Amino acid sequence: MFLDFYQLREQPFGVTPDPRYLYLSPRHREALASLFYGIETNRGFLSLVAEPGMGKTTLLFHLLQRWRDHVHSAFLFQTQCDSREFMRYLMNDFGLKSDGEDLVRMHSELNEFLFRESLAGRPVVIFIDEAQNLTDTVLETVRLLSDFESAEKKLLQIVLAGQPELAERLSRPGMAQLRQRVAIQARLDALPAAEVVGYITHRLQVAGYRGTELFTPGALGLVAERSRGIPRLINNLCFNALSLGCATQQKQITSEVIRQAASDLSLESLAPTPPVPRQQTAPRVARGLRLMAVLSLACVSFVIYFGVRSLAGTSRPSAAIYQDTQTTSSITGSESRTAQQVMDNPAADQLPPELLQTDTHENSLSFFIYVVQPKDTLRDLCASTLGRYDKAVLSQIQKLNPELRNPDHLDVGQKIRLPLNPLK
Repeated sequence: MFLDFYQLREQPFGVTPDPRYLYLSPRHREALASLFYGIETNRGFLSLVAEPGMGKTTLLFHLLQRWRDHVHSAFLFQTQCDSREFMRYLMNDFGLKSDGEDLVRMHSELNEFLFRESLAGRPVVIFIDEAQNLTDTVLETVRLLSDFESAEKKLLQIVLAGQPELAERLSRPGMAQLRQRVAIQARLDALPAAEVVGYITHRLQVAGYRGTELFTPGALGLVAERSRGIPRLINNLCFNALSLGCATQQKQITSEVIRQAASDLSLESLAPTPPVPRQQTAPRVARGLRLMAVLSLACVSFVIYFGVRSLAGTSRPSAAIYQDTQTTSSITGSESRTAQQVMDNPAADQLPPELLQTDTHENSLSFFIYVVQPKDTLRDLCASTLGRYDKAVLSQIQKLNPELRNPDHLDVGQKIRLPLNPLK
């Protein structure tokens, strides 16, 4: 085992979704913020879509851990089932009796449970992983769960997580009723090369590594190339590289070790494809020139249109937009607005201050709103949602929350703004 050889406290590239090892890339932070926002504002249905191996289950476990003391939750991953089995899994996770009961009775008992939890002030959240495997019939059962509500609010929050097939399923005409109820849609993408380096460094630090650079720069670049930025493939490649390095007594992992590990894992075929031969590029160049011409014409039209609007005195400040429209995760429904809609709508000037963003410095101050829960501290919040807590982060938080006089004291129910992309 290479743990002793490299002086590691534990396995840094394991296969279990341990929330401690969650690397909060900008896209992961945006997805996490969107899901936080959706649960806090009682939006009902939320979705998280990612290709296999992107870390969606780890992110869900992180979210579940963060809400553990504040909500009553169920985590379902047995999705190849019928409606009755699904309800039984759900009831068992909530500690409710389900054996020998029909669907009608289980719905009745679940409804009573949700009302009890609502009266006790405990939100109820269901996390459904690998939701792309649910049949249409079970998805309809899931949709009917959203009918559990009081006159004031939804009694149940549902997070659907799955592969891109889930988004394709929801886009079908027969799924219109369910799709319309999904208020927030978050996505995870592959890590760019620079984030792959941060990902590996983060996992090594969590595992207790304190030595010199364990991977050479060339090795790190090769990991990013062969893994295509997919966290699961990064883990497999790094695990095999460390095993090979230990077997050959190499204290530092080089490019050659990565190449051998990639070959053992058959990742050679995942390397970037060779460039297109010169004679095949001409049609693409022609299409590119035509596209540039169209875009240029569109830009001219855009400038003329807004120049006329400005002279007419009808333009409005584009900075006054909902904070979530600045992120790649989207919020649908009545709260989803584009910058153009806000500019065209005078009522936008009356939006609550916490939903306005007035700084336009390269999106550096994009934020999400968090409602303080019992036992929350600013340090713990930043560590779990931003991945760090230092002077730069604290300075941004104080800029976003000028009313926050004492960062060491947070009141339960207090709303604070946390940056999506904290500055270094």
